[in-house]
Amino acid sequence: MVQRTWSSDRRLTAISRANLSVPARQAVVDKQVRPGLTVLDYGCGRGGDVRALQQLDCQAVGWDPFYQADTRLEPADVVLLTYVLNVIEDSQERRKTLKEAWDLAGTVLVASARLTWEKSKVRGEAFGDGLLTSRQTFQHLFGANELRAYVEQVTGVRTVSAAPGIVYAFKDERARLSYLARRIVPDAEWLASEDTTSAIASVVDYVERRGRLPRIEEVPEPMSELLGHLRPNEVRRLARDSADSSKVEEGGKRTTLNTLLFLAVELFNGRGPFSSLPLSVQLDVRAFFSSYKEACQRSDRLLLKLRDDTYIRGAMSASAVGKLTPTALYVHQRALERMPTVLRLYEHCASIAAGRPQEWTLAKLRHQGRAVSWLDYPDFDTDPHPRTLSSYHVELKTLETSFTSYADSLNRPLLHRKHEFLAADDPDADRYKRLTAAEVKAGLYEHPHLIGTEKGWEAELVRCGRALRGHRLVRRPTE
Repeated sequence: MVQRTWSSDRRLTAISRANLSVPARQAVVDKQVRPGLTVLDYGCGRGGDVRALQQLDCQAVGWDPFYQADTRLEPADVVLLTYVLNVIEDSQERRKTLKEAWDLAGTVLVASARLTWEKSKVRGEAFGDGLLTSRQTFQHLFGANELRAYVEQVTGVRTVSAAPGIVYAFKDERARLSYLARRIVPDAEWLASEDTTSAIASVVDYVERRGRLPRIEEVPEPMSELLGHLRPNEVRRLARDSADSSKVEEGGKRTTLNTLLFLAVELFNGRGPFSSLPLSVQLDVRAFFSSYKEACQRSDRLLLKLRDDTYIRGAMSASAVGKLTPTALYVHQRALERMPTVLRLYEHCASIAAGRPQEWTLAKLRHQGRAVSWLDYPDFDTDPHPRTLSSYHVELKTLETSFTSYADSLNRPLLHRKHEFLAADDPDADRYKRLTAAEVKAGLYEHPHLIGTEKGWEAELVRCGRALRGHRLVRRPTE
């Protein structure tokens, strides 16, 4: 392939990295980058991601017009285009760079860019469609939806937002659908197996969780070898005889709802033929629906319900998890899968369109209009009243996004009644509930309009003569 250089000196935008960049880390978490795959970091800068990926046993190389210009450009399974598009001031060159990266990708292109909410961090004067900084570097800040639409326009394929400012473009539609399926139903975790008995126990566990028997292609190779001396009919009989029928029934219901959720999300992002579905989803459709057509019709009805404010409010009121306010339902990450399916679809559609942030604790689903926010409370499990660190918000009708950081705020919003955001059977729910009861009894919630921020809450603690020790309310020592 012909070597090329970029027309302007952009080396000043390259930074040294001790750890993986956010986009590279996301690709590793999502198993788009893993050992055995070749990775090209196109515009690698100083090569921090390349070195970090090599330490993870990935076959990674980098090319950069300034730092790694001698690298021969060859196709790779995965191409990383990390914070490159936003530093190219010429729109035609920007498009050409994206197209070249796409042409080099064998399986997936991971494209990332800085987003508009970072404008306060970038000082400069207007130049073209971006800013020229005081260091004479250029920045075009993308809207989250703008980046996704731009990559789709240039590549000609449907993309998925993996996280804010990170987009995956797949060469193979099957790979895209497999990724979507894993976001809804993570890859099956099989019990460890050392002999035939434990291998059969693992199959039984799968049957109880999924509601159906696995196909041999779904079984991990080491386990299939342990079962290789048994006839398929014998394995099926042993699994059926050993499985708890009530668990199998519950597993089947859960898989049915997950399949409907996947097909609805797929329609939201472009639905393909039955043969394009991941094998596990095809088998779920065959096991729990009369036909693919019936499954699609039911998922279409589910998607239509997402537009109905009355239905959505009813689903929120009926949800077994989450805190319902006059405007929205707030649900902890650990309880998200316990929401009604239509609400899970609501949150998934937002995440596919704009990407979930890598760090978040609560999802906020608005019941009028369609908007989702992901709120980050890093100390939720350790702080009795955790403070908000950030909020990432997406409007589903316009796909406009916004980000708010409270890191520098001197009076951050905080949470009360933590148990209400969790499922009732969450291991921590009872402890949080006892704290809430003690606070109510002490009169701390008599003025709810005062306690939503750090300073107001501290003032109420003083007024009521109370202090917190972990998740225990104690009397405040007298002066």
